[in-house]
Amino acid sequence: MTYRLFDPPQATGLAALVQRQLREDFLGPVPTFRALSPAPDVMAASWALMRESLLAGDAGRVEREIVAAAISRANRCRFCLDAHLTMLHGLGEHDLAETLARDDPPLRPRHATLARWAAASRTPRASAWTGPYGPPLTGTLLAFHFINRMVSALLGPDLLPGGIQRYATVRSTGGRLVARTARAAPEPGRSLPLLPAPVSPPPAWSLSTPIGVAYEALRGAASLGGESLSEAGRETVAATVRWEDGRHPARPAEWAADLVRDLPAAERVGTRIALLAAFAPAAISRGDAGLWQLSRPGPADLVRLIAYGAFTATDHVARALAPAHR
Repeated sequence: MTYRLFDPPQATGLAALVQRQLREDFLGPVPTFRALSPAPDVMAASWALMRESLLAGDAGRVEREIVAAAISRANRCRFCLDAHLTMLHGLGEHDLAETLARDDPPLRPRHATLARWAAASRTPRASAWTGPYGPPLTGTLLAFHFINRMVSALLGPDLLPGGIQRYATVRSTGGRLVARTARAAPEPGRSLPLLPAPVSPPPAWSLSTPIGVAYEALRGAASLGGESLSEAGRETVAATVRWEDGRHPARPAEWAADLVRDLPAAERVGTRIALLAAFAPAAISRGDAGLWQLSRPGPADLVRLIAYGAFTATDHVARALAPAHR
């Protein structure tokens, strides 16, 4: 595993508190969240949304892992896909994990339906996607729309050195190592003290669960990244997310450069980074980061800018949710 754009600093303050809870409820300060630590508000809200949707409570963990794996594949986040295949092994679902690894439909109809539902959310308008499932599955899906993009931007694609996690035997062995964590069910709501006091009501799809509180906290933290762009830059990102509807651009760097060419020169690099974060985050280069940091040194503003693009794409999916849940 490598950090693509910067090496994260030692965690202090809020970031250290998040890492403590990661040790207690998950696998420790994993790279996914260490990479977010320069922006502790983004780190805390991202952890809270993942914890409350994927980990907490007694909803079926296998189903939530299917959703996380399927959306990670749709978003082309190899790191996250391998992580969730390993977690399925840890839950004892060895055949299911390897079926998903091959991109084959699961044998059980409910599992196959969930995998299709998650994958279709990448392009919610084109696929006439809707959200018929309750807060844990919906929250998991939205959490990984965001986390996939952050991971693809900030981390290399390999979970283990040399990509050895792509061997089934390695995934199975890793599953045994994480089995205890995979089978745990942390108490809901314990991450909420890490978040600021809510300033807006939770979204309707969350049914007033802690998942919705975490989602709104992530909205607030990610919006700070948008403040570093001009109004024209923010509208370019928002409009592109609406009309492109999750399409994977064939040549991401050229595609993004073309979209910002009419903006003032000083506004192009930040808007380009946010666009890539929404659509093809792995295409954000050290050169992009370096140009941005000429005027905004340090990684905190870069993390927030990427979070802005990632959340804009995530919220595009959330806005497609139907009001009914089951």
